Amino acid sequence: QLQLVESGGGLVQLGGSLTLSCAASAFNLNYYIFGWFRQAPGKEREGVSCISESGGRTIYADSVRGRFTISRDNAKKTVYLQMTNMKPEDTAIYYCATGANGVTMEPAAFHSWGQGTQVTVSS
Repeated sequence: QLQLVESGGGLVQLGGSLTLSCAASAFNLNYYIFGWFRQAPGKEREGVSCISESGGRTIYADSVRGRFTISRDNAKKTVYLQMTNMKPEDTAIYYCATGANGVTMEPAAFHSWGQGTQVTVSS
């Protein structure tokens, strides 16, 4: 089973930036899409962004479009989520996930999940 490990979470001030990383254990990432999800206290898990196998297609939640950027480096087996102009409502546990069913932010389409990394935005 493919294993994912997120890192880069932490505390950031309003308007600040943070970059999350997701390291994957798969031999070849070229067959997998990757997504970032988040879950705030008392709320359901929501999709943040997703990137295609080659990186040529990306999608974003309306709440983060224009502020967050997803990218991947298949050679380094790592997926990134660059977050800028951060807001308190971005506070959540962020999860990396992977699947093979096309670019989507439906959690059911992803078969492997990381353990999550906490992101807190202070005002």
